[in-house]
Amino acid sequence: MDYTKRYNEWLQNLKDENPLKTELLSLIEAHDEKEFKERFYKDLSFGTAGLRGKIGVGTNRMNFLTVGKATQGIADYIVKKGKEAMEKGVIIAHDPRHFSKEFSRYAAEILAENHIKVYTFPDLRPTPELAFMIRKLNAVSGINITASHNPKEYNGYKAYWEDGCQVSSEVADGMTECINAVNIWTDIKSGDFDSFVNKGLITVLSEEYDRAYLDKIESLAIRSGEDLDLDIPIVYTPLNGCGSIPFRQMLKDRGFKNFTIVPEQENPDPDFTTVGYPNPEDPKAFKLSEEYGKKFGAELLMATDPDSDRFAIEIRDDNGNYIPLNGNQTGYLLVNYILEGRKTAGTLPKKGAMVKSIVTSNLSTRIAESYGVEMFETLTGFKNICGKIPYLHENGYTYLFGYEESVGYALSEDIRDKDGISAGMLVAEAAAFYKKQGKTLFDVLNDIYEKYGFHMENEPNIVLEGIEGSERIGRMMKFFRENLPVTVAGANVTRVIDYINGYKDIPPQNALRLFLSNDSWFAIRPSGTEPKIKFYFYSRGDSKKEAEAYIRAMTDEILGYIKSVD
Repeated sequence: MDYTKRYNEWLQNLKDENPLKTELLSLIEAHDEKEFKERFYKDLSFGTAGLRGKIGVGTNRMNFLTVGKATQGIADYIVKKGKEAMEKGVIIAHDPRHFSKEFSRYAAEILAENHIKVYTFPDLRPTPELAFMIRKLNAVSGINITASHNPKEYNGYKAYWEDGCQVSSEVADGMTECINAVNIWTDIKSGDFDSFVNKGLITVLSEEYDRAYLDKIESLAIRSGEDLDLDIPIVYTPLNGCGSIPFRQMLKDRGFKNFTIVPEQENPDPDFTTVGYPNPEDPKAFKLSEEYGKKFGAELLMATDPDSDRFAIEIRDDNGNYIPLNGNQTGYLLVNYILEGRKTAGTLPKKGAMVKSIVTSNLSTRIAESYGVEMFETLTGFKNICGKIPYLHENGYTYLFGYEESVGYALSEDIRDKDGISAGMLVAEAAAFYKKQGKTLFDVLNDIYEKYGFHMENEPNIVLEGIEGSERIGRMMKFFRENLPVTVAGANVTRVIDYINGYKDIPPQNALRLFLSNDSWFAIRPSGTEPKIKFYFYSRGDSKKEAEAYIRAMTDEILGYIKSVD
């Protein structure tokens, strides 16, 4: 349908008292054709990442109609599965963003009106708690209203299935078919939230379920008591998201005595006033944490994103300066600590397994193999990383850890998504353990480089928004496939993996990976959730200086090559 027909349809069908009608009329008065086209040229697409987009009127925006259409489609999909699936129910959570609570309540009302059992939380909760609760309550599905780490203008809709993972491609395709069949003006059924609670169709979960989630996290401890220096000074920020209460409780439960939560970022704030872009992967998000860290002499700074699934840290170097670690580096520390600790405790299984994404550094593979643990690779996303767990079970492996470079870590097969709370617990524990040994996390990271080689990482991206941006990203990928380099910064390209049609047991994805003769490599792929093309550069050298010099040269050459595409 032409975008002009779409917005005319909305203009005709929206009631005058609907705020979306008011917003639409203001757009008409502004005569901004480009903005109209951006909002109505397509439907906000539902896939394995659910929905994500800017809040506002339009088919390509997050609003009550797009949320209602997605939820009604999922309800229809569950109803087709039969009465047992309907009675198992759906768990719904939300983050602190604009309209998150309202969208989650509306989703609950739609599901309940379709005679599907619903569980909700009394307020915002971390994404990983939702993932945990799906398996604990044996629910058929889960929905989280969140845009993760995106800016304040965005919201989103994550869909989960009964395995506790975000929906697989197969389930997403089935849901999409049902969603596409929904007429937003006639088919969406909803009712009154409180009435459904009284009828028992909606259950608001009590605090005992929060305790069960924390108990699971705290059971993942490797060391405790006298092995740890629990006076280690720590600063934590939830970046105005869901993490404040559970993270604080976890640190208290573990016995940490000297931690500070950044007060300006402790409570929910949908505008993220003091941080702007609430992504802990971006060092700028640590500005206030660094100020408090210096004030209190903190040795470790930790942050989670607004829905508390992403986790990042800054540590002190030998000069006392805070240095941000990327997701790979934090992964090295966790892989090393888990394997070292379990070997010392005698709990390292005979067939241990870890899982990482295809765009995550190979250094963690070298660490794992040195302990006799096999590292498996999957596509990006924890629906793939945690989705590998059933295969591991079937083949006699014990799951130990899964992670990807975009600051996501899954420490338990009972929480089948990335979890910033459990990752924070284990990093704090590791820091406290090494402090007791007279070492810092900075010392340990350097020890890893000395043992396994100096590995450097660079993960730039090019943001290209809107229709024109999406089309340019497509041209960039097409150009690169048709003009693969033979050498990169003086090293020969020895192998190319194109995942567009799948590779071995890895399903298709629009991604390329090139390996070089000096043991460096890089990958390129469009983001599945944001308007950007992403690059992953990895170098290895006999010294830090050598690895740094090559990664700069490799990055400059490849970015210059691809930016030449108009």
